[in-house]
Amino acid sequence: MDLRKLKTLIDLVSESNVSELEITEAEGKVRIVKGGGAVVQQVMAAPVMPAVAAPAAAVPAAPAAEAAAAPAVAQGHTVKSPMVGTFYRSSAPGAKAFVEIGSQVKEGDTLCIIEAMKILNEIEADKSGTVTQILGENGQAVEFGQPLFIIG
Repeated sequence: MDLRKLKTLIDLVSESNVSELEITEAEGKVRIVKGGGAVVQQVMAAPVMPAVAAPAAAVPAAPAAEAAAAPAVAQGHTVKSPMVGTFYRSSAPGAKAFVEIGSQVKEGDTLCIIEAMKILNEIEADKSGTVTQILGENGQAVEFGQPLFIIG
């Protein structure tokens, strides 16, 4: 990822209500976390030009801590959040949920909506089957890669 693109992403996070952004591309992965100061973590698949950001500091990944915080997941295909945002089970408050536990879904069926930066993104099933678990809580924030549904 080039330096201009990285700077644009840092500016985008700092000017928005988003507290964390993670982007994966062919050449590596970038994770930007907003806190007291901007924090950038960039993992490269192959050695490329190093990223330098003045107010940023690299943070070591904590896979053990993330694994411990993750809920127990049942057997089946896991549908994960493709972005950071707010999870909604229905198209409008008070409307019927897109899916319930036990719902039969086909590949391409809408499972939920994730609102990110005032844009409503429909999340579709990437596999056909039966919804066995719903791991997201309506109206709650979700992270990139967070398990949302289990399809058996």
